Amino acid sequence: MADADLQTEQAHEVEVPGWLVAMCRWLAGIGGLVLMAMMLMTVISVTRRSLFGAPIPGDFELVELGSAILIACFLPWCQISGGNVLVDFFTMRAGPRLNHMLEAVGDLLYLLIGVLLTWRMWHGVTEFYGYGEQSMVLRLPVWISAALMLPAFALLILATFYTMIGHVRAARA
Repeated sequence: MADADLQTEQAHEVEVPGWLVAMCRWLAGIGGLVLMAMMLMTVISVTRRSLFGAPIPGDFELVELGSAILIACFLPWCQISGGNVLVDFFTMRAGPRLNHMLEAVGDLLYLLIGVLLTWRMWHGVTEFYGYGEQSMVLRLPVWISAALMLPAFALLILATFYTMIGHVRAARA
């Protein structure tokens, strides 16, 4: 078993502030609650459809909106805990300094993507609000679910920034 562990690259841990880890964990917990609510609603809807021929109206819309929110909630935790996918084909035999530097570059790219997503999501929220965009069946305002993702994207930016700094420091050590 130990040989298998050596053949796969693991995320290199870096120090990040405890408050940031706590916030990411808290937000992931909210995402978990949203996921559980969607699962329960789906079971109830399928049961109602099977027994009474009457599913929960708009159940697919609620799953769609909830999925977007929960994915956004899990992104900061995945970043802060080193849970993102690593492609280690070229770096398996590289030293820790090079690996930390490469992870810092990856974090920088992810940080830029996070900033871009947050910026565009902000514009999306304002446009959805301005147009009065609604879901098809339940007529729910779409801007609300998009706005609920903004704090998660902001936390993703912070998490990515701090992990990038941690990798740069580790590469210099």
